Amino acid sequence: MAAPVGTLNCEDFSMFQEVLKVMRTIDDRIVHALNTTVPTVSFSGKVDATQTCKELYESMMEAHLSRDKAIKACIAQTSDVVGQLREARAKDNENLALIKQLRKEQTKLKLMQSELNVEEVVNDRSLKVFNERCRIHYMPPKVN
Repeated sequence: MAAPVGTLNCEDFSMFQEVLKVMRTIDDRIVHALNTTVPTVSFSGKVDATQTCKELYESMMEAHLSRDKAIKACIAQTSDVVGQLREARAKDNENLALIKQLRKEQTKLKLMQSELNVEEVVNDRSLKVFNERCRIHYMPPKVN
């Protein structure tokens, strides 16, 4: 369900956000997924809720890890660009085009770093909804 890291475009922030949006589909649809796959008490005999919750949890964790890696990879890549531009500016601090490019990259870096906060909120919300519906069927392993 999660898009591979290789498809994330770190140069263009709007494309970066678009790919993250697609990668967050599982979290956006968690309530629907739980409603359609985890049975209510009256239908509990027809579906293995434990297995269903376990599979949903594993795919959700895989998506969270994939997005986290992708965001951090883009942050690292953009940080490298900012570092190179700072070095270039130190050698030629009169170059206005260079200064403008550095500011642009620094802004992009801050926006990418803020995506980590968004990611934390999205993940917390998904886990809360998951735990509300699946806690009696499946208890995920404790994460330290």
